[in-house]
Amino acid sequence: MSAARTTRRAVCPGSFDPVTNGHLDVIERAGVLFDEVVVAVLHNPAKRGRFPVEQRLEFLRRSLSADAPVRVEAFANRLLVDVCRDVGAVAVVKGLRGGTDFHYEVPMALMNRHLSGVETVFLPGAPQWEHVSSSLVSEVAAFGGDVSGMVPAAVLEAWRQG
Repeated sequence: MSAARTTRRAVCPGSFDPVTNGHLDVIERAGVLFDEVVVAVLHNPAKRGRFPVEQRLEFLRRSLSADAPVRVEAFANRLLVDVCRDVGAVAVVKGLRGGTDFHYEVPMALMNRHLSGVETVFLPGAPQWEHVSSSLVSEVAAFGGDVSGMVPAAVLEAWRQG
């Protein structure tokens, strides 16, 4: 007699303002490791982002592979561990571009484990995205620089439309 299989779900959190190709790489690779990945667009309604939350959700949905085991949801003013508990996640997945990201993420991972027992899985970013961050591509785009190839087509199109 075999035990019922439990869905192994992970949360991949971020503001995704905007989503970059580096984010997409980590999310899709996490989809290979887990049965489902909940892309949690975390935001504070009191703060104005570069793109409205609904548009960020749409960018993600349009940019991720249709057959990826991913669902995209927004969460406001919540602790990440509460999001994980609510969606039944066994892990948080975070991408790391380098040592600076690691030093920033480890204390948060330890706090999340302390608060709830949820583990954090770190995926090293692909080398071609090491220099790409939402804030950096936003700054380059704001001054008319070419960020094609660093963000999905949906984001590029939104910037071009102004």
